[in-house]
Amino acid sequence: MKKLLLTILLLYTCQAADAQKYVFFLHNMFLELKPLGEKHPEYGRVEYNEVLAAYRKRGFTVLSEIRSQGTDSKEYAKKIAHQADSLIKAGIAPSNITVVGTSKGGYIAMQVSSILHNSDVNYVFIGCCYKSMLAEDPGLNVCGNILSIYEASDNTETCSSIKEASKCNIPHYKEILLHTGMKHGFLYKANKEWLEPSIIWANGSYK
Repeated sequence: MKKLLLTILLLYTCQAADAQKYVFFLHNMFLELKPLGEKHPEYGRVEYNEVLAAYRKRGFTVLSEIRSQGTDSKEYAKKIAHQADSLIKAGIAPSNITVVGTSKGGYIAMQVSSILHNSDVNYVFIGCCYKSMLAEDPGLNVCGNILSIYEASDNTETCSSIKEASKCNIPHYKEILLHTGMKHGFLYKANKEWLEPSIIWANGSYK
């Protein structure tokens, strides 16, 4: 977290152009449990650095870190929401900020959305929704431009119930169902199947 905060402070001193676009990338739970580079027995290595590189290659300023084991999702979401709000107060247009999360990172992104409560910020929820989510966390109230991406062979599903339960403004909402056959492992990889739609969404193209 110190590294991420330092990155934010450096951004403030640089007088970045309003047109610069920012991506907060929130990884899945496996990287909380195992060192970067260690392989999941079924899904292989999490291509974390490759994902960050893909966003940077397309011109985004990427804010990300590997979370500590057992990170509390709601508390961490408060920190990310505060950092995003700080960027907005520093003059960055909310529409130029995108929060992307995979699996547990996607759930954290939902929490950020609920806390930040800004309908102009972009979100990409990847492989993170399931049937009992609202029953387990009735406080979810997502807001903003939301892209949901999930995989047919995975045990996660549509985020439509989360959207329908929201009392906040959601100007743009889209879902993409993938058929990679990779189960939950689809989000371990820097696959263009989910990366490219997330990049398009972060660039403000909602069609």
